Amino acid sequence: MAAPEEQLRRRKIAGGSQELGSPPGPGRDPPDCPARLRAGTFWLTRIVLLRALAFIYFVAFLVAFHQNKQLIGDRGLLPCKVYLKSVQQHFQGQAGWGALSYAPTILWLLDWSHMDSNLDALALLGLGISSFIVVTGCANMVLMTALWVLYMSLVNVGQIWYSFGWESQLLETGFLGIFLCPLWTLSRLPRETPTSRIVLWGFRWLIFRIMLGAGLIKIRGDQCWRDLTCMDFHYETQPVPNPMAYFLHHSPWWVHRFETLSNHFLELVVPFFVFLGRRMCVLHGALQILFQVVLIVSGNLSFLNWLTIVPSVACFDDATLGFLFPSGPGSLKDQVLKMQKEGAREARPTLNYGCMMRQAANLALGVLVAWLSIPVVLNLLSPKQVMNSSFNPLRIVNTYGAFGSITKERTEVLLQGTASPNASAPDAVWEDYEFKCKPGDLRRRPCLISPYHHRLDWLMWFAAFQTYEHNEWVIHLAGRLLANDAEVLSLLALNPFADRAPPR
Repeated sequence: MAAPEEQLRRRKIAGGSQELGSPPGPGRDPPDCPARLRAGTFWLTRIVLLRALAFIYFVAFLVAFHQNKQLIGDRGLLPCKVYLKSVQQHFQGQAGWGALSYAPTILWLLDWSHMDSNLDALALLGLGISSFIVVTGCANMVLMTALWVLYMSLVNVGQIWYSFGWESQLLETGFLGIFLCPLWTLSRLPRETPTSRIVLWGFRWLIFRIMLGAGLIKIRGDQCWRDLTCMDFHYETQPVPNPMAYFLHHSPWWVHRFETLSNHFLELVVPFFVFLGRRMCVLHGALQILFQVVLIVSGNLSFLNWLTIVPSVACFDDATLGFLFPSGPGSLKDQVLKMQKEGAREARPTLNYGCMMRQAANLALGVLVAWLSIPVVLNLLSPKQVMNSSFNPLRIVNTYGAFGSITKERTEVLLQGTASPNASAPDAVWEDYEFKCKPGDLRRRPCLISPYHHRLDWLMWFAAFQTYEHNEWVIHLAGRLLANDAEVLSLLALNPFADRAPPR
């Protein structure tokens, strides 16, 4: 009877731990297999979201630092000091609540005698804060609020230079990012502040509106979106093509039809996946990120597509994003595993005063977003849909859309100057100014700069659709070129009159 007793003893031992070489019990991982993150928590999701958002802020402030002085500085094409004075005069010369609510910016509180220094200070402060968050993955409400206020202060005095849809989209995304973080604590895993589901759904609601708005504006817009021919023209006529656009433009006709159909599927059908449970929500996030990567490859669309990836990250939980983080004792993934196990053992977490205040703030955010979404939803449902518009000066909830109409031919505005004594003479020699990215010289390869962008180059594309009377800044630009103004010429790639007398 010794053998059966030995077998029984082994079975009892196996209940606590597996024998070497024996298969794991049902529902258990092998002893040498690292434990897997469970679905339903969003600690790692928050880190990815914050780092991605901070990266976009970094690019935005970098663009501002390099270009603001030439565009809205003391000697800029459209000085923001002049704009602020006009707003002040509109409100009877007072820089009070009316002016502040019309153009919310902290520049109202600063000395305007050195506006270039003010603009540089705002951009450099934003660069510093965003760099810290990108490198460390740590953020709190104070830092995220600072980034939002700094960028809003630039957008609201940027005039036409900051009139693009991605400005409002960054401000809305950044506003939601404030509520991802604890108030003061700087930690990648602030245990006392789990990621709010309300904030996550705010991001999901944002990506839903971005994609659906873009899809609806196309279907309601140009006929070529309905007959599936828009992609025959898009790569050639987009604002700032990149090198890949040439090859994509010369794809077979059936590829362009497939691209257009895929676009409609991703913008009109896939957005609803976000409401169909975890697996479909994850699929939605993956498809939208893949779509944005394709758009990034196909053209220089500023940081728009990079920014659109950010709310898509909210579709993933720790279980799906765990592969982005290294494993091992003491790693972030290991810490999240321990927190998940601790959370599973706790029947109900204790609520202190800080937690209750936090929940109240998140609930208030949800109510605010829902209230501000009413005109946005009505706009989506309207046959006269308007894209890239804001219904409040803080741009907390906005409408979105892109390429509702597609131009079939590319028209370029060329700026030329001449040193000939008689500019109207038939033998006058006219020389071209070259922009940094705007197409000009047909022998020059298109640039590749996304997510960076040149604001002047973008507006030159829009100027080709209208006359100069609708774009006063073109006249200002021409005047500065006639004066060989070094500040404005720094926005260009080639000045044919460098080290020469100004053109006539």
